[in-house]
Parts: sequence; structure tokens; C-alpha cells
Amino acid sequence: MKVLLIYPDYPDTFWSFRYALKFISKKASHPPLGLLTVAAMLPKEWEKKLVDMTVTTLSDKDIKWADYVFISAMSIQRESAKKVIAKCKTLGTKIVAGGPLFTSFYKDFDDVDHLVLNEAEITLPSFLEDLKNGHAKHIYTSNKFSDIEKTPIPLWKLIDIKKYAHMGIQYSRGCPFNCEFCDVTLLFGHRIRTKTKDQILAELESIYSLGWRGRVFIVDDNFIGNKWKLKNEILPSMIDWMEKKKYPFSFGTQVSINISDDEELMHLMVKAGFGSVFVGIETPNEESLAECGKLQNQNRDLLACVKKIQKVGLEVQAGFILGFDHDTSTIFEKLIEFIQRSGIVTAMVGLLNAPPDTKLYQRLAKEDRLLSNSSGDNTDFSMNFVPKMDPQTLVKGYKEVVTTIYSPKCYSKRVMNFLREFKLPKKRPFHLRSVYIVALLKSILFLGIKEKERSYYWKLFFWSLFRHPRLFPLAITFAIFGFNLRKTFENYLRSI
Repeated sequence: MKVLLIYPDYPDTFWSFRYALKFISKKASHPPLGLLTVAAMLPKEWEKKLVDMTVTTLSDKDIKWADYVFISAMSIQRESAKKVIAKCKTLGTKIVAGGPLFTSFYKDFDDVDHLVLNEAEITLPSFLEDLKNGHAKHIYTSNKFSDIEKTPIPLWKLIDIKKYAHMGIQYSRGCPFNCEFCDVTLLFGHRIRTKTKDQILAELESIYSLGWRGRVFIVDDNFIGNKWKLKNEILPSMIDWMEKKKYPFSFGTQVSINISDDEELMHLMVKAGFGSVFVGIETPNEESLAECGKLQNQNRDLLACVKKIQKVGLEVQAGFILGFDHDTSTIFEKLIEFIQRSGIVTAMVGLLNAPPDTKLYQRLAKEDRLLSNSSGDNTDFSMNFVPKMDPQTLVKGYKEVVTTIYSPKCYSKRVMNFLREFKLPKKRPFHLRSVYIVALLKSILFLGIKEKERSYYWKLFFWSLFRHPRLFPLAITFAIFGFNLRKTFENYLRSI
């Protein structure tokens, strides 16, 4: 059997980091971890190729080579996925589809030959057995959740790691919370399922053996779902491994704000090599937090929590949402003020959408306010329901927020605010790599010379170089990130 695994392309969003990637000569931010894991579950004797359309083009020759095409995608990749499916149908190659897009919207893809939905550890073996026996069904689904202690190491040999800015591993699935707008628990459940420390070390070793050195993102929706196991098993093992290998990686992941309640956990994460955490803060409006069931964010000083995390040595990146029913016209100024005071450099602000079958989706359906399916895009000004606030006021306010926080003046002020308080771990070594030197030179050329508002770049450049020299590389990284965020948003403004 010859199998072609395809990861569709996706449009430019804050998450694609298209403009930032050019500074380090990379094609994509992350490899398709799900497809690489599925590839490891397929029979070893099968021939396998992977085309990641975020880093390369898909040709008719690729598709004609294969007996089957396996495709996985997220909601934002819908349009690219449809084009891939149409091309496969034209060329007569059978299609097997799975992943979040197809699990949530399987009714929209009747033209796919086989839909292998939910978690592949559960549904893929049944499909493979039926395929072997010559009677594979159209759809495979399950309401069970897998034991990820049996999940194999991704088949890394299928990709060129030099094309990516980060590598990735998965430690857990599930989330203990139940936010109204989130579909994580629909896909992965409330119970936190984790891999063993031996699995995690084996996955780190597999990436290390490829020659990878640099950023590794742990893709869990909430890395701290099982704090006890992290503190007593996983992080101590990672600390030992990292010390023996002389800290070849730096880690990032996603957590909930209640990480700020556990100083021991935060210090262990820093010691293990974590440098950043992404937190869903959503809104400074307490009524909106109550509305969406964001219990972990309620009744706490969110600003103080962010500062506490950052002072430990973890950069806080954060997501924010506008368009809750309890948002009023004052929310825009409140959000700008919160972001600026917090020193959250990478602040992703989007409009609220309701993914299928979430509590929000069901509530809006009962209220007859739904309009369409969510695009999955966090920058396209779209909402799939009728908001309580006047839509024109909401979109205008959203533009005002993003235009303000990404402006060179406000952005550079926020970076300096963060760097003044951030404590880089003293024992963490800095590995000077050629890619960093190239990024610095490109930043000088494009941000320090060609950019119209280059004075803010030079102010940050010299301020960090002379006052906080250990944080100079981070300051340049932030300057590049700011350029990326600004350009991405400007492109959307021009397109509407």
C-alpha cells in the first residue's frame, strides 16, 4: 500500500507567523504532529510520504503515486482541504479524512471515501482491519477516549525539520474546565489523560536525535491539568534530561491562569526549560467571564496573576475575545489598558465565535442567533452569530483595539514594560546559532532601515542592549513578532 499524508495550507492569521518566519528562513511554525502520529500507527510495510502544504506544494504526481490519501485538518484549513479533496476525486485516488475539521463537520464531506473520526487510537485500527478484509465503511466514530500511554512516537522521518521554527510533542489530552465557547472537552473530554515520563523522555530523545536544537512546543490544551503528576514525575524527569543534554531545547505550552496559584509548579517549569506559556485570559470583564463559564478566571486579580507568572521567568502570551453578550462599548478601552499594563507582548485578540455543538452554539441556536459555521480564523472580523452589541460598533471597536496594541508606539512600550520585570533564569545557557545572527541582520535591514516607524526599533534595540543585555535576543524576537502581528492585521484591513 502506498499512502500519501496531506496537511492542507491555511490562510495568514496571527498563528501562522508568516512574516516572522522569513526572518529565520523557515517555512512554517509547527509540523503536522497529528498526521505524523497517525503515520506511526499505519502498518510498517506500507510506503508513506507526507506533503505539508504549509511548506511545499502538492502536485498531481504526488496524488497519482498513492493508493490512498490521508488528510487531516483544522477548521481554518477548510478551503484548502476542499481543494485537495476535489483534486483527489478528479485523479481517482481514494481519500481517508480525520482530525478536528472532519470530526466537527463530517456531514459536509460526503465526497470523502472514508471518515476516520475522533481519536485515531480508537477508530483507525477498525478502519485498517476492515480495509484489509475488503469492506471498509464510510464512517468510523467513537464516543470513547483513548489511552494515550499507547500512542506511538510521531514518524519524524517523513518531514524535513529544517523547514520548521518549532518541533512539538503532546503530553496530555482533555481539560478539567468547561468554557462555553470551547470545543476541547467535546473532542477530548474533561478527564486529563497523560503520557508516562518514559514516553515524554523518549519523544524528547527522538527529536534530539534528529539534530533538532531550539524551541519545542508542548501542544496540550492545558498542560497543567494534572499538577501532581507534573510536579512529582514529569518535570523532575525533564529537568534531569535537560541538564544532561546541556539544555538543547526551550519549551512553550498552553496553561490556565490558575498556574499562578502554584509557585512550586512554575519554578519547576522554568527549571525544566520552559520560557513561555499561552493563557486564555479572554476578557477583563467579570460579567463576561461569568457568562462564558470561565470559572478559573473569575474572582481573581488577572493583572496580578500575569505579573506573578512573568516574574518567575515565564513569558505570558495570551488570547482575548470580544463580542460577549455582557460586553459594552467600554470594553475596548478596558482591554487596551489591561494589555498595556500587563506587559503581555504577544496578545491575540479575536471576535467570539461558536464552534459546533459547544454550549455556546447550543444556547445561540435556542435563541435563534446562529448565522453560519465558524471559520476558525482569529483575524477575519467574522462572527457566526448575531451579537448583542451593534455589529458595526463591535467591529469598529475590535479594529481600534488591535490597531492600538500593535502600533509601534504601544507595542514597544509594552515590550519594555515586560522586559523591566522579567527575570531570565541565570543558569540557563544561551546557544548562539547562525539562524539568530541572520534574524538580527534581517531585523536591522527591514525594521531598522526600511520600516517607516523605525525609531521605535532602534529605541528598543539600544535600550535592551545596554540596560538588559541578557534579554537583547528576546527584545529582537519581540520586535520581529510585532512586525508580524502588525502586517497580518494590516492585510486584513486592506481586504475588507
